[in-house]
Amino acid sequence: MFCSIRFKRCFLLTLLLLAGVSLLTITGIHIGKSIAVNAEVQEGVPLPVIMYHSILKDPKMQGDYVISPDLLEQDLQYLQSHGYTGIVMQDLLDYVQKGTPLPEKPVLLTFDDGYYNNYFYAYPLAKQYGFKILISPVGFFTERFSNADDPNPYYAHITWDNICEMEQSGYVEFQNHSYNLHAQSPRKGAKRKSGESVEQYQQMLLTDLSKMQQAMQEHTGITPSTFVYPFGAVSKEAEPVLRQLGFQATLICESKTNWIMKDPDCLFGLGRYLRPSGISSEAYFAKLGM
Repeated sequence: MFCSIRFKRCFLLTLLLLAGVSLLTITGIHIGKSIAVNAEVQEGVPLPVIMYHSILKDPKMQGDYVISPDLLEQDLQYLQSHGYTGIVMQDLLDYVQKGTPLPEKPVLLTFDDGYYNNYFYAYPLAKQYGFKILISPVGFFTERFSNADDPNPYYAHITWDNICEMEQSGYVEFQNHSYNLHAQSPRKGAKRKSGESVEQYQQMLLTDLSKMQQAMQEHTGITPSTFVYPFGAVSKEAEPVLRQLGFQATLICESKTNWIMKDPDCLFGLGRYLRPSGISSEAYFAKLGM
């Protein structure tokens, strides 16, 4: 009787010990998986995007949206000396879609609107310093100045020939900034107007952006992958249209550093820092933590 009771106690104790080991093993597996998932979520690359517009020598013209060629050159010198490498959207797509490594300290330099002075000043500097840049022209203005012999850095816009030359150099990438939505009225950029139905808005956007995509393809052979919102004016109803047209990324005007992961959705709504005049390269980039 005594031996039977003792045997039962030993048997129960053994079962409890085995259960404990199993629980610890399972818990360990779950913890390990959790750590792995968290590590995967955290994996990525920080990306600052700098937003330029016009480049002019005249100090009277300089301000929030116009800087001097000298200041742009100082920016490139600063970035180069601090180990930054200029990339373009295709580099981001290759990282996200194919796992192609990005440089250790990538930076994206964007130039909105497609001013001729980008060709006149920024393009030579990009080649000189070996820095890739991104220019987003407005189709209407590119068409207009492609049909006029008026290459004035103060007001002209780049032509289709300018775009082809720069794109073939390997230093400049071009994206879609709309065909003719760069205005504050009757709507702000590509934003939905008050009282406009979703259907009307999406048809308008589809028509305009398709026209720009087709013009780029026809004149240059380029099919932009990214929509750059004019004025950063975003409407939530725009994204389905953008995806329908095959866009794989968007650039807005929110001041933030982006976290690039191997997730295609992370390329929508990339923030940018406006680069104004009146502040040195050291002070400006120090404010951004660069």
